[in-house]
Amino acid sequence: MAVPKRKTSRANTRSRRSQWKTSAVALTTCPRCGEPTRPHHACPNCGTYKGRLYAEAQRSEFEA
Repeated sequence: MAVPKRKTSRANTRSRRSQWKTSAVALTTCPRCGEPTRPHHACPNCGTYKGRLYAEAQRSEFEA
């Protein structure tokens, strides 16, 4: 099994990790209410997917 001969420097480690970037979430518009939604997911605003009502809308903010 290969073993490194030297410790990897902090600069090399960080430059390698700099390529690990997150990508922005793809969004589409809901045909019923026009809110941005993730593709292939039920709309969080109105609860529809492909023209069918699947669930009541789940609100993420606290309503008092």
